Amino acid sequence: MDKPVGDIGMEKEQTVTSLALLASFLRLGASSFGGGMAGWTHREIVERRAWLTDEEFLKTLTVAQIMPGANPVNLAVYIGLKLRGIAGACIALFGMVLPAFAVILVMSVTYQQLRSHPEAQAVLRGLACVGIASSLTMGIKTARRLKAHALPILMALSVFLMVGVLHWSLVAVVAATIPVSVAATFWIEREKSRG
Repeated sequence: MDKPVGDIGMEKEQTVTSLALLASFLRLGASSFGGGMAGWTHREIVERRAWLTDEEFLKTLTVAQIMPGANPVNLAVYIGLKLRGIAGACIALFGMVLPAFAVILVMSVTYQQLRSHPEAQAVLRGLACVGIASSLTMGIKTARRLKAHALPILMALSVFLMVGVLHWSLVAVVAATIPVSVAATFWIEREKSRG
């Protein structure tokens, strides 16, 4: 039961040590607050450590986003599970949560002292911009490496338009686009197998 899951072979289990996994997620937990955690995780796990490929990371990110709970925690747990089994999931969770917990405690006390200063509000707005930029960077890098197909691009643009521009309900848009996305994926795969 303590074996890695998914389509990553046994060679990953032998190359990813528990200590390296803990170090990576402690670093991620300490540096990725304020948003953009998926971007930081992509950089660490795919680009720096090469523990997952872009395709494996996207599959993992998708699973983490559809599960209930906080996406960064889900992503950490699922990556740990894929790389080191149940022990890896626990290590990744601990590494992700510990720095954030400590930082939140310190920052909440500090914020109580400084919240009336406009400079504190400016810093918070700056951190939000960094999180958005990090997420966009990860999305652009990953999208460039994927094989272009018009249908997924159209789906992504449609969801962006409906939620980001028209401000439709995210839940309603996702509920409506899931069946369309699944059907589109089956159609694309069938076309690939034919040709």
